[in-house]
Amino acid sequence: MIVEIERDPKGLGRENGEVATLVEALLHERASAEIYDDFSGTALEGIVNKIVIDKSDKKIVPSYHYYTLNTDGFGAEFIESDSTCLNAAYVFTLPCKEFDGIWENLHFDSEIKNNLLDYLMKALLFAERGVDHNVISFNKLVLLHGPPGTGKTSLCKGVAQKLAIRWTPRFRTGHFIEINAHSLFSKFFSESGKLVLKMFEKIEEIASDEAALVFILIDEVESLAHSRAAAAAGSEPSDAIRVVNAVLTQLDRLKMLPNALILTTSNVETSIDGAFVDRADLCVYIGHPSPPAISKILASCAKELIKRNLLEDKAFAESSEFANIWTEICRLSVGVSGRSLRKLPLLAFCEGHNPMPMALFLDALFKLVKSKTAEKKLSQTHHMFQSISLV
Repeated sequence: MIVEIERDPKGLGRENGEVATLVEALLHERASAEIYDDFSGTALEGIVNKIVIDKSDKKIVPSYHYYTLNTDGFGAEFIESDSTCLNAAYVFTLPCKEFDGIWENLHFDSEIKNNLLDYLMKALLFAERGVDHNVISFNKLVLLHGPPGTGKTSLCKGVAQKLAIRWTPRFRTGHFIEINAHSLFSKFFSESGKLVLKMFEKIEEIASDEAALVFILIDEVESLAHSRAAAAAGSEPSDAIRVVNAVLTQLDRLKMLPNALILTTSNVETSIDGAFVDRADLCVYIGHPSPPAISKILASCAKELIKRNLLEDKAFAESSEFANIWTEICRLSVGVSGRSLRKLPLLAFCEGHNPMPMALFLDALFKLVKSKTAEKKLSQTHHMFQSISLV
């Protein structure tokens, strides 16, 4: 079992060992749960803000990981181009407030989260032990691909936060570098390869601190690693190919840094250069949620509204008086992205008052889902007729 303990900055005077004893006592007293965030009236009040329990780890002796959240916000990395400064990346210091709770609120149909976390943990272990890249090939590069809004970017942020917590104190701090791929394209396209080189030089500079764990996120990676075969047919093939070559060269350099991990996402994996895909140790498809995952997503939304006293505190899912409408909502939501699902509760809340009765909320949610399903069918029919007319 793994226990992650977010320390309250005001209570850092208490030793971690003492806190562990108090946490053990609390866990023994309370019913089993994955997350604890209310310590009012307990010995942990003012000492701990949150406890997250991971029972997927089968070790008999629990391992404790202590951390405080960085609340300084994000910074920016600039590079010069034609006497102007381009915002090439955003940098977060981990673990940070912005990424807090992302991991726990991601729901998928399989072991995607744990498999990704396990891979990255082992990749870091291989790097730390100095495993020879010439004997065992590993690039510490992940590619998540699938439709928009399915949680690819959030998964990258969530897993980075987890690793930053669990690799404490081996790494004193963590840096999450979110590359602004579009800013690396100069109006003088031939300059783009040089901008890519400058950006990766900045990353290497940050990763030169061996006490820092560094994550590099390239969202919509196809914009930087577009297929060179397709680029050859474009108007400026040599320039497009130069950008891809620069990216591949820099990735080969980064893999030698033991404290750097590369996370990438794409909505159109088929347009990515084959050499880039081949470098990915892990290539994972993230699709739309199934009814069980949809149920978890919408349930987390309802619980948040109940917690904030915006929704009637009443059982709403399976084995409740609302079981039938809840099941129907989840069934009709198949094909809707997780991002779109999380937008529905606010729209449903607009139909009622504060606090909103559960029956009214679910009825509004049901109508919204039916409307979205009808819109999707209409859109599919429109695209089908467009395709026919082009033939």
